[in-house]
Amino acid sequence: MKIAVMVSGGGTNLQAIIDGINTRSITNTEIVLVYSNNPGAYALERANKAGIKSVCKSPKDYPDRAAFNEALLETLREASPDLIVLAGCLVVIPEIVVREFAGRIINIHPSLIPSFCGTGFYGLKVHEKVLERGAKVSGATVHFVDEGTDTGPIILQKPVMVRSDDTPETLQRRIMEQAEWKILPMAIDLIANNKVSIRNGRVCIDDYDNSVLEQL
Repeated sequence: MKIAVMVSGGGTNLQAIIDGINTRSITNTEIVLVYSNNPGAYALERANKAGIKSVCKSPKDYPDRAAFNEALLETLREASPDLIVLAGCLVVIPEIVVREFAGRIINIHPSLIPSFCGTGFYGLKVHEKVLERGAKVSGATVHFVDEGTDTGPIILQKPVMVRSDDTPETLQRRIMEQAEWKILPMAIDLIANNKVSIRNGRVCIDDYDNSVLEQL
């Protein structure tokens, strides 16, 4: 399975995918493109070190959003991925991309959807709101992308306990380490091995050892 990974920042989830492919916890998978909207994203350096093609295109480089959307779509078409993975991508995915790759885009979100998700919930803002609300449990979710914001079918989730002395930064780091870096590679591997299907708007994981999922 060929995947394109879209990322805006440091690329820790990208690194988890690269490591998963190298250690074969992710099988039947090849990264054919790393895309970033941010020329300063360390994710681009990670791609370079791994010998993966990377492209940087920012909305700021185009006269309007429509022109950028078309350029982004063409970039993805050229890569011809079987799956697009949003791994900390802060660009709103345009509808033309969602339509073109319907059912073939997944996203990692740093909370247990449907809590703390939707418009305005990204990055540290998610963890700030979790702490403001006094939530005792947070976590991460991998889901398919549809036309809404964080509204697509859920593939995997993993909870992480919130500590009384957490800051947004410490909670963010622990959720990455304990949840994001585990469930995103697992979701990619499941999809690559044809274990994931959508039935009646819900994800079904077929012919898979439930004990592995329960270990999450």
